[in-house]
Amino acid sequence: MSPEEKLDPIPDSFILQPPVFHPVLPYVTTIFGGLHAGKMVMLQGVVPLKAHRFQVDFQCGCSLCPRPDIAFHFNPRFHTSSPHVICNTLHAGCWQAEVRWPHLALQRGASFLILFLFENEAVKVSVNGKHFLHYRYRLPLSRVDTLGIFGDVLVKAVGFLNINPFVEGSKEYPVGHELPCSRGLPRGLWPGQVIIVRGLVLQEPRDFTLSLRDEAARTHVTLRASFADRSLAWISPWGRKTLIAAPFLFYPQRFFEVLLLCQDGGLKLALNGQGLGATSLGQQNLEQLRELRISGSVQLYCVHC
Repeated sequence: MSPEEKLDPIPDSFILQPPVFHPVLPYVTTIFGGLHAGKMVMLQGVVPLKAHRFQVDFQCGCSLCPRPDIAFHFNPRFHTSSPHVICNTLHAGCWQAEVRWPHLALQRGASFLILFLFENEAVKVSVNGKHFLHYRYRLPLSRVDTLGIFGDVLVKAVGFLNINPFVEGSKEYPVGHELPCSRGLPRGLWPGQVIIVRGLVLQEPRDFTLSLRDEAARTHVTLRASFADRSLAWISPWGRKTLIAAPFLFYPQRFFEVLLLCQDGGLKLALNGQGLGATSLGQQNLEQLRELRISGSVQLYCVHC
């Protein structure tokens, strides 16, 4: 990527750690910026047919000796007649009192989506869109800076979200917004504003579009991903297509993040943390835009305007 294609610096609160696809286990990675209330980690994968157990550890460091503290140990077990999860905390080399959660909605041979939402006092976990457990912290959340995944599991993707996509005050986990989805822009767009769209591409996708419209529902610009020819393009109001010369970064059943950074007279685009250039609109057009419309073969988890 050339220097002129790189995005200008943006606030840390909008930076998404790039998703990881098909990591080799055991997998240990740094959590950029550590954990804080409102941060979310998504784990997508498949439980092997002969799985015994696996674990997801949110660790305080990554040393091998001495072993780091583990603030939250999430350990699904499948070798008994009743699959369950053990949660615990490791402090100073000693495990604390474990907590057992029965009725695990994970099955051998089946795919899954697990979401970890970190709040002020506890972490909430959902499995396949349904709340499963909450676990109160026994160590400060601020100490956690490492994610470890071990055991009998095939991981397809790990996603890291910095902005809480949950509705204020809601206790349930979102299962995705219905499409087409619209978001109002009552003040229009202005330089420095950031639009973030995060979601999961469906298994057999056809296309995905983001359109920006004015009060008269006229479309001023559309970003379109076509899975048939694996192309990404800007579409003008007159139907003119301008291809974006970049690798096609949308994949079936994988997470994505689209980021639009408004600048004087145009929009800069990043996909999964990679800057992909810009398109021009004109400052007057930016101010006239009043609606973001999203459609296509995806399941949305977060729309931030």
